[in-house]
Amino acid sequence: MSDTKALLFDLCAAHAVSGMEHAAAKRIAAHLTPYCGVTIDKLGNIIGTKEGAGHHVLLDAHLDQIGMIVTGHEPNGFLRVAKCGSMDLRVLCAAEVSIHCADQTYYGVVPASAPHLNDDAADIVPDWADVLVDTGLTQEEAERDIPLGTRVTLRQSAMELGEDRVTGAALDNRAGVACVLRCLELLEGEPTCKITVCFSAQEETGGDGAMVAGFEAQPDSAVTVDVSFAQSPGISPHEAQGKLGGGTMIGVSPRLSSEISDMLTKLARRDDIPYQMEIMGGRTGTNADLFQHAGRGIPCGLLSIPLRNMHTAVELADLDDIEATAQLLAAYVRERSHA
Repeated sequence: MSDTKALLFDLCAAHAVSGMEHAAAKRIAAHLTPYCGVTIDKLGNIIGTKEGAGHHVLLDAHLDQIGMIVTGHEPNGFLRVAKCGSMDLRVLCAAEVSIHCADQTYYGVVPASAPHLNDDAADIVPDWADVLVDTGLTQEEAERDIPLGTRVTLRQSAMELGEDRVTGAALDNRAGVACVLRCLELLEGEPTCKITVCFSAQEETGGDGAMVAGFEAQPDSAVTVDVSFAQSPGISPHEAQGKLGGGTMIGVSPRLSSEISDMLTKLARRDDIPYQMEIMGGRTGTNADLFQHAGRGIPCGLLSIPLRNMHTAVELADLDDIEATAQLLAAYVRERSHA
């Protein structure tokens, strides 16, 4: 488990805001190379290929994260920004951020008025048009050193929270990436069916990377690994079905292959892998939705890792859930390999 924790910390250390994933892509590709041949396609997807006979399975986890993009410069070194992905305005007040320029990373803060100056009746959640980042630079320095289009992330390194839990800003979806890498480790040395690994770009802004990768690979089946909502105080169990530490979440939805969902459930029971069900009435909100109509269509299953505080700087996951997801993913590949 300590190896998975170290891997996760390393993966989270690199930034990958949608459309600008190259820093994390380079690091993730280095972790994937020992298991298979690796390429990076035109959209920035990391594609790994492990040859085998019979069934062809694609294992997917997106590598990008939510963030912001610089849209303007203001006096006194302030930056205007827009969201990349589903960034929650509530977490931005007084947040620390990293500003990822080509040659240097700058740091900034999102201003927050002192409580003494706020009207108690006022809504303190800003509109995006009002969000600024204070860089501490002059306007001239900011215009010179921080180009428009620069990506910005919440600044929070991954860290331990108790013995088996981790928290940080990019567990969505570096936890999924770590799970797929752990699956490949579990399968090392075993003869398997053909495996395509896709660490996909641009999931947080619509899933274009997955659609392109699925069209190119045209596997017989796919399993997407992502995160989903874990139960926490103040949230209905109906809205957040996952229990932290309760095992991997097996998705069931009209948008998913019922054959694959059933197979995953049977394998979890057979191998005594902790699991819980995630029932959805329509779209899953993951790359699995895109794979089903990529090219000729790809039957797809979904495994999710329960996550608290999604899309914040303090996302929280349990390492046991990551391990359970990796174990079930490996069991699925073995089952397809023996068919």
